Order: sequence, then C-alpha cells, then structure tokens
Amino acid sequence: MRTQCSRESLRFHPLNERQVVGRFDGGAITTDGGGLLLREGEKRTGILERFAACFRDHRVPEQVEHTVRELVAQRVYGLALGYEDLNDHDQLRGDPLLAVLAEMPDPTGQTRVRQGDREKALAGKSTLNRLELTQAVVEEKERYQKIALDQEAVDRLWVELFIEAHAEPPAEIILDLDATDDPVHGQQEGRFFHGYYGHYCYLPLYIFCGDHLLCARLRPSNIDASEGCREEVERIVAQIRQAWPGVKITRRGDAGFCPEELMAWCEENQVDYVLGLAKNERLKAEIVSEQEQAAAAYGQTGKPARVFKEFVYPTRESWSRARRVIAKAEHLEQGSNPRFVVTSLTAEAWEARRLYEQLYCARGEMENRIQEQLMLFADRTSTAFLRSHQIRLDYSSAAYLLVEALRRLGLKATELARAQSATIRLKVRKIGALIRITVRKVGVSLAGGSLRGTVCPRSSRASGAPAAVLSDAARIHPDGQAKIFTAGSVTTSIGKSLPINPKSANRATRDPKGSKNSDPHQPSGLEISF
Repeated sequence: MRTQCSRESLRFHPLNERQVVGRFDGGAITTDGGGLLLREGEKRTGILERFAACFRDHRVPEQVEHTVRELVAQRVYGLALGYEDLNDHDQLRGDPLLAVLAEMPDPTGQTRVRQGDREKALAGKSTLNRLELTQAVVEEKERYQKIALDQEAVDRLWVELFIEAHAEPPAEIILDLDATDDPVHGQQEGRFFHGYYGHYCYLPLYIFCGDHLLCARLRPSNIDASEGCREEVERIVAQIRQAWPGVKITRRGDAGFCPEELMAWCEENQVDYVLGLAKNERLKAEIVSEQEQAAAAYGQTGKPARVFKEFVYPTRESWSRARRVIAKAEHLEQGSNPRFVVTSLTAEAWEARRLYEQLYCARGEMENRIQEQLMLFADRTSTAFLRSHQIRLDYSSAAYLLVEALRRLGLKATELARAQSATIRLKVRKIGALIRITVRKVGVSLAGGSLRGTVCPRSSRASGAPAAVLSDAARIHPDGQAKIFTAGSVTTSIGKSLPINPKSANRATRDPKGSKNSDPHQPSGLEISF
C-alpha cells in the first residue's frame, strides 16, 4: 500500500467517502492503562517495596537519580505488562503511566539532570542491567554494578507474603514441588544437556501452596530433580511453623521427589507426604490380578477402567523402612497404565481411591502456576551468568505475586477470578488511555467500555462506566482512603463500602456546568485518584 507520509499526517485508503488520516498529535497515550490496578494491588500489599528492600545499594546517594525501589518497580511492572526485554525500556522510559506506577516524583521527566534525559522519567536499559550484573559481594573498586540482591532476604519474603495473605491460620496446607526446563541457547554459565527434555537448559525448582509462590530456585540441569529440595522444604516449613505452630503440612510431588532423604526428613519433622513412585517389576507384580480386572472391565465397556489396591512396600536397599503404597491398576485404549503413590497418610484418613484421585492428582494444578511464570518471562535466559538469571527469575516471581494479589483482592467477584496472567494482561491491563499531567493531578482517560462486563459486576446506567471492585480482604491504604473509587464509595465484592475522599466525590457528582447530578450514584466516569 502506498502512503503519503509527512511529519504531520499519514494518509491511508479512504473508507467510502471518508478520508482516513493518521496524525502524531495524540499526546501522551499508553496501551497499559489497566496497569493502575496493579499499582492498587501494590499499595495494599507492599510487594514491590519489600522486594526492593532486599537489594543493597552501594551507590553514592548524591549521585543517584533513580532509587532502587523505582528501578525494581519499573522492571517488575514492565514484565507484568508484557515487556520481557531490557531493550524495551529504552522506549518505555518515556511512558508517563509506567512512571506513575514506579512512583516517580516527576512522571514527566522534566526535572532530570541531563538535558538528553528530559521527558524520560524512567531509567534506560543500561541502568536496569546493572541490577542483574551486580555480584553478591560488591568490591570497593566497582564503579557500575553496585546494587546487590540479598537472595536469602528474597526467599524469606516470598514465605512472609504467603503467610500475610491469610486472615487466619489454615488448619492444613499442601506444599507442591515440581521442576521444569528453562532452555538456553548460548554458552550461558551452568548450561547442560538434559536427556529427558532433549536440549540444553536449566532445571528450576518451584514450590507452591495453592496459588501462592513460596520458592523459585534456578539450578543447572546436570542434577536430579530433587537436588536441594530438602533444604528448601526445611527452610519454608520452619518459617511457616514459626507463624502457625499448629498447622498440618503435607508435601506433594511426582516420582522425582521421593528419595529416601526427603521422606525420612518428613517423617522426623511431622510433615506428611504424597509422592509419585516410579514403577518397577516388583511393584507391578503386586497388582497382577487388579490389572487383569481392569482389562476385563475395559473389554466389557470399552471405557477406561481403574482398580485400586494398597499395600506395605519395603525396598531392598534404598528405603530405611516399609511404607504405605497406593497402586492404580488402569487399562486404557493404549493398554495397561499402572501408577503408584507412596504416602505417610493413614488409610483411616485417606482411602486409596480418594487419596489418588482427589489428593495426588490435584498436584497437576501446580503446572498451571508454572505456566503463569513462563507467561511472565521466567524463562528469559539471554544473559551470560547463572546469578543474573536467578535475579530475572526473582523479578518474574515478584510480577506473579503482584498479579496474584490483583486476582485475589481485586478480581475476586468477577469472571477473571481464576484467569491466568496472560488473560488478565489482555483483558484488564492492556487498555488504551490518554494521560494528562498537571501540577496537582494525573488524569488518566481510559478507553470507554474496556472493562465493562469483564471486571466489574455492575456499571453506571448513565455512562456505562464500571464501578471499581475491591475484595473484602483488601487493605486500605495507610491514609485511610480507597484509591480507586466512583462517586460516594467503592463497592466491594461482598457489597460493603469503603470511604473515599469527600472532595473528590463532590467533584465526581457534578456535571461540567457545576450542577449536581440527580442521582449521585451515577458517576460521570471511572475516576482514579493518586
């Protein structure tokens, strides 16, 4: 298509009798208007502020333009909004909305020290890259990489956030462990070829409890999947029991996570386990008759058939004791499909079929949580060092926790309450918005109807503008005001109201001529106050 381009306009093919003309005169426009909801989640949880506190800043304060908190927030919000590369930030640094999310004092960038940085409030890729390249110990002679991450502090923080997400201690929790492949495509430190996955990769370990991330540890792939798991579980269990002494803990995982060391530790520390058990000839010999029953049932019905059996099984050398094993004798169209599970749970508490189908198989939900990590670019391995990749994994973990906070606190009563991160990004965060910045206000005009029927259960009859939704579990900002509001109050997912700034409410209930609307509960639009 031939176009006539100039600095003022772009001419496209007409629409019937109408000319189609594009001009670069829209002003400050962003495609990430829904990112403001992520900021509200941060205001109520402090995830990014506390994550930034895990970095140790060795820079000279008088020479610093961007605080660690601002740099970390810029990077994590960028991941949550779909910008995976550091290179993206050379353009994003001029985005005033991302500057608002990162809490930049001047989102216009007009007060930057260097003339060339004016109108670019945020940091560029080189500055952000220094956080990833800094070693654990910063030498005095180091000039550039001077912001070091304390990994132990990050590990403690993920568990603290999990504990704080519960209003009351739960009676029982289940820790899910799993590993996945993180492909590498160069000569990165720690790369090894993994025979199961068939390529060079890392082998990160994830530990979740439900939707909550407790551990994300990057490891080289020349190890067993259970390598280092005992130390991670021991650390997490100790921190949880310090807050909840009476909680019952069960560890769940596939056959890669049932070495003797892990099971013995669980038995010594009152932690139950439900673990896949690799099949062998001795195990299969225990269920010969059950497998025949399943095959006969399949022959009669043509549908998959299962028969369960439990027995006490001692290994010849590897186990220190005999343990309860649940066997599933199954026959499918492809043939027999036996599976085995070893557990410390008693038959009185969990009957064999129910334990396998309801408890053990539920671990598959964790794979969805790992997929969400990948949606937030946890597999981005373009740097050269293993430590740098771990820091990137921590960034993605913080982005996941921020999205989970939005899902748990802000989307609880909506159709997106169980949506994955990529879906939330598409439907909630990717919203066009026009930004107007004055001395006293940041005005964000969101695309009309962009949230209607997706996030909010009710909308204004007057204009179709949705009412903001906050969970009853949401924390109010320390100043006592709910920051997302319509006229009068914010409606929560259970119908309660949260207080708002009365001056802002009065402005929201007036039409352009200054007269009050007849119905104060019909706002003129979705107003967001900072």
